[in-house]
Amino acid sequence: MLDSCRHLGGPADFTPLEAQAWGPAVQWASALVRELTGCDRVYAIAFGEGAPHLHLHLIPRFAQDPQTAAWSVADHYRAVAAGERAAAPSAQVADLVMRARDLLKQGVLDGPAHS
Repeated sequence: MLDSCRHLGGPADFTPLEAQAWGPAVQWASALVRELTGCDRVYAIAFGEGAPHLHLHLIPRFAQDPQTAAWSVADHYRAVAAGERAAAPSAQVADLVMRARDLLKQGVLDGPAHS
């Protein structure tokens, strides 16, 4: 998930500098998700109703998993939130975070340029 640095409702509220920086950040983070998970695509979804803050969810899409197809990914999120489906195990999440940090240290995926 990517968060905006300041509280705002969404991309329509970006300053020109924020808008210029957001695209490369989304591209880089999406490439990181694809590298870590081996997914076919990365969906970017911002729900934005819980708080006046931009939270962009980057969701791996696997062609062979119908639960990650198009709008059904939102149903998946709701099922996890309702306790009807288990969230990813914390050990698996910790492993992904560790692998992401290793990739950054190795320079496999260069981070977005900061202005």
